Amino acid sequence: MATVLICRRFPRLSRVTAFSTTAKCKAESGSSKSKQEKEENPETADTRSESAATIRLLNPLDYRVLYNPSAYAKSRAASQQHAARSSGQALGDTFTSPGTAQVQHTFGNASSQAFPSVRNALPKPKSKPLLKQTISVRLSAAQTKEEKRETHDSKEDPRMFQKGRPEYKSLSYDKFEPVETLPLEEGDSILHSVAVCKGSQSPGAITDYFRKLSHLPVEQHAALVSQPGFNTLCLCAVKNIGLFSTSDLIDILKACVRLVVPPTHPLLNACESEFCQRAWDMNLDQVLLVADCWRCLDRSVPSYLSILFSYANMHWKDLTLPQFVQLLYIIGEGRRTPADLTQKMESTILKYLDSFTLEEVGAVCLGLFKSLSGISDHVMRKIADRVYLQMEDMSTYALVNVLKILRYSRVDHLPLLKELGKVIPARIPTVNIQGIMHITLTCSSLHYFDEGIMAAVAMSLPSKVTYCRSKDAAKFLWSFGCLDYEPPNEEEFYSSLIEQMHRKLHEFRKFPEHLLTGLLGLAFVKRFPEDLIDYALRDEFVQKTRGSKYELKKDLFTLSRSVEIECPSYQGSRLPPQLYQEMTEMVLNFAEQEIYVRHEIVEAASLLKSMLGGPEYVKNHMILPHTRSSDLEVHLAVDGHPIPFNLKDSITDKKLKDIGVSLTDDLMTQLIKGRSNSQSPVEVESEARTPGQERRKEAGTPHAGDRAALSGGALLADARLQVGPKSELCLEAPPSLILNQQPRQVKLAIQVSNRNHYCYCSKRLLGLHCLKRRQLQQLGYVVVELPFWEWFPLLKRTRLEKLSYLHYKVFDPALLSRAG
Repeated sequence: MATVLICRRFPRLSRVTAFSTTAKCKAESGSSKSKQEKEENPETADTRSESAATIRLLNPLDYRVLYNPSAYAKSRAASQQHAARSSGQALGDTFTSPGTAQVQHTFGNASSQAFPSVRNALPKPKSKPLLKQTISVRLSAAQTKEEKRETHDSKEDPRMFQKGRPEYKSLSYDKFEPVETLPLEEGDSILHSVAVCKGSQSPGAITDYFRKLSHLPVEQHAALVSQPGFNTLCLCAVKNIGLFSTSDLIDILKACVRLVVPPTHPLLNACESEFCQRAWDMNLDQVLLVADCWRCLDRSVPSYLSILFSYANMHWKDLTLPQFVQLLYIIGEGRRTPADLTQKMESTILKYLDSFTLEEVGAVCLGLFKSLSGISDHVMRKIADRVYLQMEDMSTYALVNVLKILRYSRVDHLPLLKELGKVIPARIPTVNIQGIMHITLTCSSLHYFDEGIMAAVAMSLPSKVTYCRSKDAAKFLWSFGCLDYEPPNEEEFYSSLIEQMHRKLHEFRKFPEHLLTGLLGLAFVKRFPEDLIDYALRDEFVQKTRGSKYELKKDLFTLSRSVEIECPSYQGSRLPPQLYQEMTEMVLNFAEQEIYVRHEIVEAASLLKSMLGGPEYVKNHMILPHTRSSDLEVHLAVDGHPIPFNLKDSITDKKLKDIGVSLTDDLMTQLIKGRSNSQSPVEVESEARTPGQERRKEAGTPHAGDRAALSGGALLADARLQVGPKSELCLEAPPSLILNQQPRQVKLAIQVSNRNHYCYCSKRLLGLHCLKRRQLQQLGYVVVELPFWEWFPLLKRTRLEKLSYLHYKVFDPALLSRAG
């Protein structure tokens, strides 16, 4: 029974939509692919709900949300080919809907419900107008979509490197290469012949039919693949799969590429199995060509790739330059690195590096990046050396691929970065949005600030922001916040990205890490969109973060604590107390093992204790655990005297350091009978002090060696420092050491910074540390920094010089004026 096709114009759509009565059934049953597209393309979700039959026809071609690092630039021809493919799938493709009952069958029964029977329809001239009408509808839809294409989309072809050498023609298949078009009548004749012969054709004839049908006009390909006659031809090929010569089987696979046969088609299943069996009898060019065809078909073939990698490993010494580049391209598209090839790949890169074209350099870098291949700093620097000298001549697409692996390798190549600042700003307006994102993210990941690049990005972004995926918007916000850069058009820039975050809110349910990334980037520059923060701190969203492949608790912790400090009027959701406690303990445990023990911090803390009079005057801890870096806290009275406040560390320190103890009758009695209930731990500690320690404590003086060091310092001509007749120098003791008293004081948060707190080769503080210092000031602390460019060189100098420097920093008269 033939199904009637209806053309109907919807009032809210700008194009004609064609659908069949079976399309609704397929839409209702749903498929994993359509569900994914619905999640990734919210703009189409409402339109699709109007008619289930329009689910696939309404996919926008100008922009698709693809969580795929390779989705950077698409050629116009590729998009046109995809238009035909999408339309064909919507009009009855039975092999791309695994959620339907129809897919359980293979050829004849599956598609006969969606299209008229070939045996009845093909001989009748009335069937042709129907086919032409269907094609016309598809062309109208494709033209409408083409008009909506992103006007600033990059026209780069990700396979452009294959056009640089004639050798790639034997290693890859260009489905857009012009061919002599087959007349429609001859195509109909072939399908009629297949239907009449019912599978009695020879393998050579079957191959010839596939070649010819692939030469039909591209706009007919989608309809052809759905025809029962084509399904019959495919069934014939499957039955004779072992009888084809290798070259004929490759020609059939090429025809499938040109016709955009769905990747789950049963014919491709049979071809994959057959190629896996024949691979070891094929030459390397053929093995790579078949792998390239699988890539063009977007079909995952892990078994075949494993054979390819083993084959390449055995013939590695025979690899030519084009074969090696094509292999790396296939490795990248397969998203995995063969462990036994890693070392060989590096040596071959160095071997051919000077001979690569610039597009091939980009292809090599992209393959390494996509497959997450580890690359040594030496090889990365060699690649960067080659690139920065010829950057002007390099396409933006290839350059972005180099930046991806540079970012992944964490290699700081200053000449390349400087040259990037000269070349890329002028190109930004013409670069695809994902390319701009990767450029920006490379700068922030390497902590490299170039105002020319960042300003060009900021000026270009608002007009393109609607093309941002959730991850793009989040990484733009993170990059600008990380580098603490607010561009000249900051209000337009940030408001456009925040609006896009709202539009992509549905995507954050699946990718919660992107929302937290964006919100932290905003927090770095003191922007707190409370509605998004409320959403991120809700219990249901916090639960979703636990299913992420990333550890997001620290980000939640940083965000929530920052909101508490900087947004006192915030009334939205908050993290539960138990999560605060859990994260605080985790961060502090990490700090004790990795941060507090760093030499530059330990040295500063030790010298401060000596200079100020003991451990009770200094505390090495995290004042703000959510900022993940340590502080040396010191309290000074308004007259400049240090105030003891760290009693716990003082007692612990003395218990560890006191060696000589005066044994008195009372102490012996306590040791034998136990401590008197009337005595406090502090009093017992006082009794156990050595006489020398007691005198030093009462006088509040530094150690003897520090007195000598300080007496020679030119920075100590302060009236509070009393010099005795023998050049003994001491700090006047505070009027009282009673901790209950709260004198007017200034609380110092001393920062022992390092290079990772700053932008590369600059004194520009990174966003996280700007946030920390801003919040410390809001909590009443005065931030005092021991910058790495001053403190680190002093670590190699004398104790006198270090003490003099610390005294200058701590007892700066300007600090005392802030006491409150």
